Amino acid sequence: MCSGRVDLEFVLRAFSNGIDGVFIGGCHLNECNYVTHGNYHALNMVLLCKKIMEHTGLNPERLRISFMSAGEGILLADYVNDFVKRVKDLGPLGKGEGIDSDELKSKLAEIRKLVPYIKMVKNEKLGTHLLNVEEYENFFTSEEIDSLFSEVISYYIDPDKCQACMICSKRCPVEAIAGGKNRIHVIDQEKCIKCGTCFEVCPSKFGAVTKISGEPVPSSIPEEERTIVRKGKEK
Repeated sequence: MCSGRVDLEFVLRAFSNGIDGVFIGGCHLNECNYVTHGNYHALNMVLLCKKIMEHTGLNPERLRISFMSAGEGILLADYVNDFVKRVKDLGPLGKGEGIDSDELKSKLAEIRKLVPYIKMVKNEKLGTHLLNVEEYENFFTSEEIDSLFSEVISYYIDPDKCQACMICSKRCPVEAIAGGKNRIHVIDQEKCIKCGTCFEVCPSKFGAVTKISGEPVPSSIPEEERTIVRKGKEK
């Protein structure tokens, strides 16, 4: 499998399940077997994930990516043995960092919900081909990651503009939008993954979905007030 198929979610899921370290092996850069150069994407994903790990308090050395060819089995063994030794030195996940296990699981769960949003915001950088090792360390900065999480965009459906067309609810990839025919739609903020699909598909003539950043999302309209009474059908 191409290393470019290793998603940020896969790595975070592994740590959520208590794995002490994650090692990713890929083809040498500029020697892609599939001409997609997915290994560059894998490298950028790892650099991003390391900064996210720092943000949560985890040692970024628990994640490593190395490059080798299919004929370099001895090199692979050396890489893996060195990584295993380092992870053992770090100790069990969380304990080595002094983080409570429940707190760590909660932090990782919140970040995993934001993976689609993170990938969307950092899409351009994730597709960059880094040519020099010197670029790796500061490709993603701690300040950049702190800002990423402090300025998370939320989406809200204005009940005064929603026409219950059901387009957003049908297109939502995680079924986070409640509503139906003649019912004002409401986004479940706990389920929402901030992908922006609802914002993109809402008809411009309605403009019911709005982006919110840096402020709390308004409370949902009460269930009993969500029915839309069309003109001509009022009693």
